[in-house]
Amino acid sequence: MRRSWIPCLTLALALLGFASAHAQARLDWRDSTPAEQALDATAFAGIGDTITKDMPDVQSAVVVLRGRAVFSFHRDGNPDTLRPVHSIAKSALASLVGAAIGEGRIANVDVPVLSLMPEWTSLNDDPRAARITLRHLLTMTAGFEVNDPTGTAPAMAPAKAWARPLRHAPGEFFAYDNALVPLLSALVESATGTPLADYARERLVAPLGFAEPGYRNGLSLRTLDMAKLGQLYLQDGRWGDRQLVPQAFVAAASQPQNAGGLPVSLPYGYLWWVVPSNNAKAARNTFFASGFGGQMVWVFPPGDLVVAVTSAASPESARRGQALQLTRNQLFTAARQRASMDPR
Repeated sequence: MRRSWIPCLTLALALLGFASAHAQARLDWRDSTPAEQALDATAFAGIGDTITKDMPDVQSAVVVLRGRAVFSFHRDGNPDTLRPVHSIAKSALASLVGAAIGEGRIANVDVPVLSLMPEWTSLNDDPRAARITLRHLLTMTAGFEVNDPTGTAPAMAPAKAWARPLRHAPGEFFAYDNALVPLLSALVESATGTPLADYARERLVAPLGFAEPGYRNGLSLRTLDMAKLGQLYLQDGRWGDRQLVPQAFVAAASQPQNAGGLPVSLPYGYLWWVVPSNNAKAARNTFFASGFGGQMVWVFPPGDLVVAVTSAASPESARRGQALQLTRNQLFTAARQRASMDPR
């Protein structure tokens, strides 16, 4: 998803007013009462029709406010449809890395990659490769030569990805690199001794109540489950009585680790994009997962708000940016109105 930072920052500034008036203690995921559902319908009235008529790229949307779903839209009428999420898979993969660290399968993010995968040592004779750590992979600063300004290059086999020339020293330069995904996937599988899909089922899918994801031609999820991923990070990696991802990992993942760059041109955490905040007192930044063509999981901690949107993915939908427009205008305005209906 290619975007200027300006509309994202504009949304962040608008959200500050929402936060100051309505922030409260976060709640775990819960069902809605009939009375709440009636207020939800009032606050979000007409938005489904607006999406249908004026935003043809948008295929689905789910809004979660204060721990429960308050709005959903599915163009095909089926909330159980598995939808391609494109690079949102990176943010889900970060969660599995964090889970492996929490279990002690991986020591920390500063462990050298070759200490976890010594069989890759002979694949790259650049001495700088030995200095690449897990942190460098998570922050897209490994230093490999990358020529993919749109962030749409296909992934490649782990051995081929590791064998690429290095253009920069590790940690020196951000470059959005789809080839880091197979590297991280292989690391998680090696450290846990479990196929990635099985580990995902154990650590995320079952605990969060996801529908079984699709893995053919990339990750596919229900839009509700995209929102649950955002809610997990909103809740500091905790779901119910389980700490699925360490709190410290979630905090680091959702705050700037570097200045970032294309294709979104915003700061970058651990496979999450971060929106800069002008509020020095804010405990946490707004952050989001982004996929090509208008797939988004937007997390706004001060307002207890998560928005998940999917779109028909194409270069044209990426340019139109209807998912971002929907989030920053109709959905945010309705969420703010809905929050104002609750007792303070």
